[in-house]
Amino acid sequence: MGYHLAGFINSVIFLLTLGGLWEQLRIVWHRKQQVLDGRLQDGTTAVLSLNQFVSSYLAFFSFFLYGACLERFNHYLVWTRLAASLLSLAVLWEIMRARRDRLSTMSFALCTAVFFGLPSVLMINAEAMVWCRSLSQALIVVATVILAQGYTHQILLIRRSGRTGAVSIRMHQFFLLKDISTVVFAISMGLRNGWPLLLLSTVSGLTKVGTLWHFRWARLSLLAQQRRRLSSDEPPEIVVSS
Repeated sequence: MGYHLAGFINSVIFLLTLGGLWEQLRIVWHRKQQVLDGRLQDGTTAVLSLNQFVSSYLAFFSFFLYGACLERFNHYLVWTRLAASLLSLAVLWEIMRARRDRLSTMSFALCTAVFFGLPSVLMINAEAMVWCRSLSQALIVVATVILAQGYTHQILLIRRSGRTGAVSIRMHQFFLLKDISTVVFAISMGLRNGWPLLLLSTVSGLTKVGTLWHFRWARLSLLAQQRRRLSSDEPPEIVVSS
């Protein structure tokens, strides 16, 4: 009973995460229109960390794969993380279109290949399902390391520029709620099956707290104001409410 209750609550809260990802896309599309209208020259995806969104995508996809590979198919993990993986891919697509550089193109191509390629191999090759769980666990550990590094990179971008640019505060607030509920869900699953969720969600939650604090830092810090003045040759950015 506790497992299903925690899974249901986590799924409901995860809808906020999906809403946060959608909000991030909305901000990018809004800024794109401002660029087209000549009202913004700061860039469609300014201050957005490609690193951070690749790591978020890998985290979502890892849990999608893990939930599908458990002895007891975990619907609470699979369908919510599948939707988040698709929305993260959409953000990566917008970053690639805006920046048109090799790194963003390769990142989007690699994430797309993983999304379609790995599940296809597992479905075609019955023997591959034997090591599916171990593979997904290893992928979660790797995703945890990459995610910690990715969000650290996002924080560094904010500190270097003194501004949050296209970064959505609402998305990070929703992500933090998701991480807290996922920790509770992981505990209800037991350590044998829940430790990957517990590991990644704890690390993820800590990085979200750090990122959210930097929204306040960018607004109030004298150092942030100085760093914004260093790039004063750029027109002031138009703030998008989020």
